[in-house]
Amino acid sequence: MNIELTPENLLIQLGYPVNEATLSQMQRIIANTPGFDKFAKHLLTLNDEVKRFGGIVALSNSKDYLKVKTDADTPEEIEAFTDYVKQWAEKYKVALEKVEGKNTYYILGHE
Repeated sequence: MNIELTPENLLIQLGYPVNEATLSQMQRIIANTPGFDKFAKHLLTLNDEVKRFGGIVALSNSKDYLKVKTDADTPEEIEAFTDYVKQWAEKYKVALEKVEGKNTYYILGHE
C-alpha cells in the first residue's frame, strides 16, 4: 500500500484532526524542513516504532518543526528511545536537534 503523503494525510496518520490551524501548521513545517520529501514517508514508521518507548512524532508548539518525544520515565526506555531515534536519523540522513532537559528532538531536515 502506498499512501500519498499530503499535509492532510500526515496529520491523520500522526493522530491530529485536520482543520485550518493544523493544516496551516503542517504546511509551514514542510516548507521549513529542507528535504522533507526525502524522508517524509519514513516518519510514519518512526511514529509507530517510538510508541514502544512511550514516544510520538508530533507538531511542535514553539517551532515550525516536527518533533519526536517520549514521556518514558525509566532509564532503559529513555535509552532505547534515544538509540532508536538516532539510528533512524542516521539511516535516513535526517538532522535532529535535542531539546535541552527533555527527551525530545526536533526534526530539522535532510542532511
